[in-house]
Amino acid sequence: MLFIGLPLSSRACDICGCGVGSYYIGILPQFNKRFVGVRYQYKSLQTHLGPTGNRIPISAEETYQSLELWGAWNLGSRWRIMAIVPYNFNARNIPGSGEVGRMNGLGDIVVYGYYKIFEQMGSTKSNQMFNHSLWVGAGVKAPSGKYDPAQRSATSQDAPNNFQLGTASTDFMINLAYDIRVMDLGLNTNVSYKMNTENKYDYRYGNKLSVNSLLYYKVNIKDRVRLSPNAGVGYETQPKDVSMQRYDVAQSGGYSLAGIAGIEVNIGKVNLGANYQTLLSQKLADGRAKAGGRWLTHISYSF
Repeated sequence: MLFIGLPLSSRACDICGCGVGSYYIGILPQFNKRFVGVRYQYKSLQTHLGPTGNRIPISAEETYQSLELWGAWNLGSRWRIMAIVPYNFNARNIPGSGEVGRMNGLGDIVVYGYYKIFEQMGSTKSNQMFNHSLWVGAGVKAPSGKYDPAQRSATSQDAPNNFQLGTASTDFMINLAYDIRVMDLGLNTNVSYKMNTENKYDYRYGNKLSVNSLLYYKVNIKDRVRLSPNAGVGYETQPKDVSMQRYDVAQSGGYSLAGIAGIEVNIGKVNLGANYQTLLSQKLADGRAKAGGRWLTHISYSF
């Protein structure tokens, strides 16, 4: 099974995994040449909280769902390309005013390229199988999703700019993915950095650093079904967004630490998977936003 992870994440306001532009990859399906599949993600976020993180009349409950077409293609033994095409479903509810808002549509498309620096196989002193590999990748995010500047001006210039389908900016990502396995027990660690550019509305989302590490165990059932339960942690941090090239957006940026638990299932050419991320610690938008749990499920076919 091949493993590569990317940001737990980058979404508008990027607010550490919630909002527009967040692309978590995690554990890839098992494949030799190429695969294509569909993923579903669900994330929740509370915004416009009071100074101490308390709910106030303008506090909002937001959900971000995405249905994504994704796939990857190995080119020879060292190169790989991958693409993600998301369709987003955003919803906002403000209980204090009864206001409800929705925004559905195409999100920002992402294309990655990866190069395998090395892959070594061998055995330990106790004759246990051992292998490890290191991949480096780079990606670009196109401004294909709709960005509505009125969403920001309708609330506050210092409020989170999360409720968007796209960022209206062309952004760039770099990634390192290291995987080490002894027999059926392995550890996958990923470090990603996303560099955001300013959009035509003079708004630039903060760059994001993401680190995640997953411990997994491979179980083979009668050579027909392969299971890979996994668990680990993910950390994200980013500075504040910037408006007009000089003004920090007060309610933006921050960090989050999440616990991750999931499972991957391979049956022939079909791969299924799911994981749940629960927030262990966070400080988002100077405490004016709070992220909830996140779900991800996928199904894919290798050929």
